[in-house]
Amino acid sequence: MGLRDVMYGVYARHLVRDLTASQMPKHVGVILDGNRRWATMQGTGSEQGHRAGAAKIEEFLGWCEEANVEVVTLWLLSTDNLERPPAELEALLGIIAGTVTDLAATRRWRVHPVGALDLLPAHTAEALKEAESDTENVQGLLVNVAVGYGGRREVVDAVRGLLVEHHLRGTSLDDLAAALDAEAIAEHLYTRGQPDPDLVIRTSGEQRLSGFLLWQSAHSEFYFCEAYWPDFRRIDFLRALRAYSQRHRRFGS
Repeated sequence: MGLRDVMYGVYARHLVRDLTASQMPKHVGVILDGNRRWATMQGTGSEQGHRAGAAKIEEFLGWCEEANVEVVTLWLLSTDNLERPPAELEALLGIIAGTVTDLAATRRWRVHPVGALDLLPAHTAEALKEAESDTENVQGLLVNVAVGYGGRREVVDAVRGLLVEHHLRGTSLDDLAAALDAEAIAEHLYTRGQPDPDLVIRTSGEQRLSGFLLWQSAHSEFYFCEAYWPDFRRIDFLRALRAYSQRHRRFGS
């Protein structure tokens, strides 16, 4: 073990001592950004960058378990990403399906797909559904895998689902208008029944949400990290937790 590793361990322990259990987030959302730029820096292709990013996920979930996080939402593929060149998209979808299947196989976490699965190839959607079915009774961290996800699309789908539900009930237009409120829409989101994210982390230095958990993140705290996702370290995560614990949450006030 080199001096750098020793210093890294000392600093990590210092960060852990600064954390208070009562001030830890229960739901952490992550925009896993920077895989392709990481690959460019390494002199490799985008597929290698996506594979390196996928390899980081299991390690990250372990860190979340250590911090007693209860829900993690990982943005793996946006609706905009579906417009990528076919060869790159096919490889990326294969990596995502394999990663989600491997997460389910550990039997450590409960996997829940969030996104417009109808936009995905049938075999990809089926792999996500199987992972959810295989882990539905697992008593562990809930892991939302956002694939084919867009915040605006989610809100549209929620409103559409609400309208269809009331149409089938025979609800009148006046009664529907009276029933249409924020709580009713929230009950039809992909994450219905879950707490909203306390903390949203984005890697790669970009300081925007790009529509991630657009509805749910209204009162979230945000942390932007310069590291590309494949280089995201435990120490970076601990810094994010420390920053979160030091903030006074006002919930919009």
